[in-house]
Formats: sequence, C-alpha cells, structure tokens
Amino acid sequence: MEIKVCGPGCPSCEQAQKIVEAAVAATGVKATITKVTDFQEIAKLGIFSTPAVVVDGGVKCVGRVPKQAEIEGWIR
Repeated sequence: MEIKVCGPGCPSCEQAQKIVEAAVAATGVKATITKVTDFQEIAKLGIFSTPAVVVDGGVKCVGRVPKQAEIEGWIR
C-alpha cells in the first residue's frame, strides 16, 4: 500500500503526517508513506488544497487533517 501526504510542510501538514503514521502503526498494515511537498506534483494528483491524503492513488482527504479512525478505515 502506498500513502502520500501532500502539503508544503505547514503545521497542519505535519499533523496529518503524524496521524497517518499512527494509523499505519495501529493497524499493522504494510504501507509506504511518502510526503509530497512539490506543488506541481500535488496538482498532478488533482489536489489544490492541503493537507491531503492519497491512498493507493485515490484522494481520500483534501484541505483538512483527517482523524486517525478515518485513516484506519481507509487502509483496512
């Protein structure tokens, strides 16, 4: 599984990254977590507001920090 956390590095983006990492650890799912900070790469994914979370190519959350339980539901 591939998870991308998209954002320039603002506090909300950092928080989203930590919550994604916690959700992966809590579920025990094998996943690669990548941080995408390049605006052109983010735009190619169809994302124009950050933070955003992409799971296996599907955009799951845009413009807000998701809750850990929400992420766990996406990756189970």
